[in-house]
Amino acid sequence: MLQLENLSLKDGSTMPRLGLGTWFLGEQFRYQSRELQAVKRGLEQGIRMIDTAEMYGDGGAETIVGKAIQDVDRAQLYLVSKVYPHNASETKIVKSCNETLERLGTKYLDLYLLHWRGGVPLQETVEGMETLVARGKIKRWGVSNFDLADMEALFSVKGGEKCSVNQVMYHLGSRGIEHSLLPWMKAQGVALMAYSPLAQGGALKKELVSHPVILSVCARNRINFHQLMLLFALRDPYTAAIPRTSNPVHVDDLIKGLYVKLSDEDWARLDEAFPPPVKKVPLDVI
Repeated sequence: MLQLENLSLKDGSTMPRLGLGTWFLGEQFRYQSRELQAVKRGLEQGIRMIDTAEMYGDGGAETIVGKAIQDVDRAQLYLVSKVYPHNASETKIVKSCNETLERLGTKYLDLYLLHWRGGVPLQETVEGMETLVARGKIKRWGVSNFDLADMEALFSVKGGEKCSVNQVMYHLGSRGIEHSLLPWMKAQGVALMAYSPLAQGGALKKELVSHPVILSVCARNRINFHQLMLLFALRDPYTAAIPRTSNPVHVDDLIKGLYVKLSDEDWARLDEAFPPPVKKVPLDVI
């Protein structure tokens, strides 16, 4: 069973660096049995963080996660969910959180995120999040899909600096955050949670999968494309990643790839082929 060091958060707590994403899960009944087994397989492999959202499958993903974890010691889990922007007002957020907790079958979330910035004033959302913390419904809160200007706006309101995590798209073919957003986050103690780390979305060019450097590095290390993508996402020790898969076999495959250590030469070749940005670029979102 692979063990990764936890990521330290600004409140003194820690967060697992590897989790399971559940985007697209719970949308079709015919796939739910396999999706449930995929989540369970991740837990069997030692993954303890699961990321979900009320948006995924209109709550269906949260229900699947709830079934998967019902026989697991809650203290050993790190559960993350996200609230719709239109439900992020001080009153609606409490209702949304309670419904999420009911679907998950748990009394609290370890981390609750604003899914993206919407029309509700950030001050109101922060107050709602702090209300949930005070009531013991969530341990801490963060945001998702926030670019630099959004983060600066958040930190300008009272209590905004308590944001622990920003979950954004990040993979080898989508490195835009490395120019401005990521340095700012590190300076402010906001952890990065990378979604779509397997390059399933965003500025993914067709040639990424078949790029000669990627093919060469994979062949040299006897790994596949998705294993390489996950290694890149976890390359920075201050980053967590939440790969999504609905296939139990793929879970085993991803875990196996994490035992591989790329050489400095391999990383240099990848950085040359897919360099970090030299200027600010728009945030990739799905």
